Amino acid sequence: MHVTITAVGPDNRGLADPIIHYLASAGANIHEIQMYDHDTEKLFAMFTRVDWPADQEPIATLRTRMNQIGEMKGLSIRTWSRDEQARPPRLAICATYRPEPALAVLRSIRDGRLKATPAVMLGNRPACRGVAEQFGIDWHDVGDVKGNPDNARMVELFDQYDVDYILLARYMRILPPSTCWRFAGGRIINLHHGLLPPFPGFHPYEDAYARNMLTFGATIHFIVPELDAGNQIIHQSTFTVTPGTALETIKRQGEGDHEPSCLVEGVRRVVDREVELHFHRVIRREPGKA
Repeated sequence: MHVTITAVGPDNRGLADPIIHYLASAGANIHEIQMYDHDTEKLFAMFTRVDWPADQEPIATLRTRMNQIGEMKGLSIRTWSRDEQARPPRLAICATYRPEPALAVLRSIRDGRLKATPAVMLGNRPACRGVAEQFGIDWHDVGDVKGNPDNARMVELFDQYDVDYILLARYMRILPPSTCWRFAGGRIINLHHGLLPPFPGFHPYEDAYARNMLTFGATIHFIVPELDAGNQIIHQSTFTVTPGTALETIKRQGEGDHEPSCLVEGVRRVVDREVELHFHRVIRREPGKA
């Protein structure tokens, strides 16, 4: 059974040793290990992807042991497997102002096009509260009066609602590295409202328009600490306009119709397990492979 383990905490010596030692001694096949030392934050982060012998020792036992190591080493450790429970994956949907992407995802779940469960909605602004209420989903406002998010509270809510994937549905804040690594390995999915890699950042429509582009688009990608990185693309789609089309018209078409449909298809590829993230690159998953 494929299992991902993340460990995040204050940097120190010997943090990875007990984790790797336990996995190896228990007979796990380690496929991937990544470790990061963020000097500016004095943050240690580790991601491990393993094939766990669940027939010999249940994941619950592994999780308990990892939590014990975390307490001993001062680390926040998460043990997750998509295969642990026979249920649709649980989604946390994060938004800021625009309701269309979240609406598209929720309608697709309701209509059976996305095989997932919307567990919770979060926002650093209250603009999308009505969307959550419309679909009967718990809503949490995690922003202050200026929209600055409480990132620690977000992590608590992701854990509380036992989410499998986090959707950034036009969530217009950058997740800190510590959050990215707590849910590393392809568990955070972002809608970027432009084509990557040529148009990163917060104003891709304006940037493309300034370069006289006639083709615009959106990108769905897994999140890693680098902003809008290029090797984690899950899905892209485009639309073309005629010369002289006003920027406002382009944005209205992109934000109202194009971005939401792009997000739905990207999320579908993940929840249907067509793609996964290995070594910071998206790979096509072999059909029927557990």
